[in-house]
Amino acid sequence: MGPRIVLHTGKGGVGKTSVAAATARRAAASGARTLVFSTDPAHSLADVLDVEIGDKPAQVGDRLWAEQVQAQAEIERNWASVRDWLSAQLLRRGADRISAEEITVPPGLDELLALLRLRRHADGDEFDVVVVDCAPTGETLRLLSLPDVARWWLDRFVPAHERGALNAARPFSRAVLDVALPDDDAIADVTGVVRGVLAMGDVLRDAERVSVRLVMTPERLAVDEARRTFTYLNLYGFPVDAVVVNRVFPAEVGDYFDGWRERQEEELRDVTAAFAPVPVLRAPYFAEEVRGPEMLDRLGDEAFGDLDPAAILHTGAAERLELSEDAARLYLPLPLAQRGDVSLRQVGSELVVRVDGYKRTLMLPPALQGWSARGAVLADGALTVDLEAPAP
Repeated sequence: MGPRIVLHTGKGGVGKTSVAAATARRAAASGARTLVFSTDPAHSLADVLDVEIGDKPAQVGDRLWAEQVQAQAEIERNWASVRDWLSAQLLRRGADRISAEEITVPPGLDELLALLRLRRHADGDEFDVVVVDCAPTGETLRLLSLPDVARWWLDRFVPAHERGALNAARPFSRAVLDVALPDDDAIADVTGVVRGVLAMGDVLRDAERVSVRLVMTPERLAVDEARRTFTYLNLYGFPVDAVVVNRVFPAEVGDYFDGWRERQEEELRDVTAAFAPVPVLRAPYFAEEVRGPEMLDRLGDEAFGDLDPAAILHTGAAERLELSEDAARLYLPLPLAQRGDVSLRQVGSELVVRVDGYKRTLMLPPALQGWSARGAVLADGALTVDLEAPAP
């Protein structure tokens, strides 16, 4: 079945990396072989753990390993043939070598290769638990949506017969067009990356293995961003099993911070009500920096108490499709979404759902080809779409 995967994301600066590291240490202390894995390009995981780590799992404690994705190393592993082919084409057309090397690494490739690296751990049996320290929310949402985007483009623009046609065109391209088409190694690199990303999409939506935890501080900006992220994660079908509110002022904080503490308590009440029934965990604002084993263990003890950090702490509503003879109904959870923020349109056999600036394209199954959406309602934290069969 593969390891349990727990992803952590949140607004930059809320202590997401510290919470992920504390979760991993606590899981390892319970006896699970645990990897804490960072896709955040800021590379703060090593600082929080107070050890040196690299692009391969390094043991940093009893039953605990750590790794942070290095974009250049992943490019060498997965993109070298494509980069060499593109560089050769650019050099032949007068580009200097430095420019050619820069252009052959498209924007966003590091995020895609980070997903591929995570997939290797998801498919392996080396670890029982993989705790992921994701990039801040915007980058995380882009990372998690990559499988859907890749599948959409692959289905439309890379037909199954494409490789055979490419092989047949190579002699013509060299003789007439003066263009060397990609060789088998470059095609294999691209194919391997796409297949890996698509496979990881299925893993990420497996609620029995994977969940996301939102980390925030009890401040309005962080809470508002977490609320939006919660909706977007549900749009893409990624289960959220807990919310961690970090840096909560304790009761004995003193007169100087009393007003701030009162505002924090107001935010905490709003968070508890808004995210219910998802559990809301709290961690205090410590008197010293959370860094190194001792402070991380204190953070883990405060946040989880008697809970198992590797357990699935909440199972929410899942998207589902109900069928009858001449009608169908699609349920898509969209908690905290507002009516004016959600739109739906149908393009052929695709349902395109938008929430603010985020979009998900849902393909109707083959049995519903030709069916059309006749109405949609956003109520009780879910979008309900009614579909009807074509007229005889």
